[in-house]
Amino acid sequence: MRIVQLTDLHIGLENEDTYGVDVRQNFLQILDKAKAQRPDLLVISGDLCYRDGDARIYAWIKHHLDESGLPYEVMSGNHDDPVLLARAFGREGLLKGKELYFSREYADRTVLFLDTTTYEMPAKQMEWLSEALKAIKGPALVFMHHPPLPGGVPFMDSKHSLRNMEAVQAVFFEHPHPVQVFTGHYHVEKIVTKRNLTVYITPSCFFQIGQRSEDFEVDHYRVALRTIDWSNGMMMNAVHYL
Repeated sequence: MRIVQLTDLHIGLENEDTYGVDVRQNFLQILDKAKAQRPDLLVISGDLCYRDGDARIYAWIKHHLDESGLPYEVMSGNHDDPVLLARAFGREGLLKGKELYFSREYADRTVLFLDTTTYEMPAKQMEWLSEALKAIKGPALVFMHHPPLPGGVPFMDSKHSLRNMEAVQAVFFEHPHPVQVFTGHYHVEKIVTKRNLTVYITPSCFFQIGQRSEDFEVDHYRVALRTIDWSNGMMMNAVHYL
């Protein structure tokens, strides 16, 4: 099975200034690259919208995703509105209150999709995650927007990290098998490991953030996707830049 992950699209409204970056063109180009990978699934792991969730932006993205012919899942990030997103993409049945988290079965494996829109994972969602992990009798594959481990990016770690990170880690650490978590949010390419938990931070489709400064700075404007290949008990993944 092959999964392609895109993250942090930050699509603005038509003709909106997005710091001089043509985010719509970025998305169309990276979607073409995703199609060329011939994935079994495309995952967009949050921050579809530039600033705030907007039904018009979701409709534009959905149109192009549907035209691509790729099977896909969409998730909410801190610049999204999970309720609007679920309605726009026909996922209302997956909402739990105002949160959009769920599991899917692909190639006889369970994949978990979490919601950290509010910079936290609420207690009820953590209870759900704990039970979902107990039902998985081997390595777990998880998508979430915020990394559940510090990413070594001073600006993001100090100002924009997951607020209840340690509590979320504790849930993952209870799983007796490896947990592989694919995230975005940090606008960098990183791999971070602690105990049984490995976090793969995927670059943004907007711009990438400098990894040394406490202040915000742009590192570069190359955008990327991640491929995740999962077969015969082995998982391989790679980042591909445009």
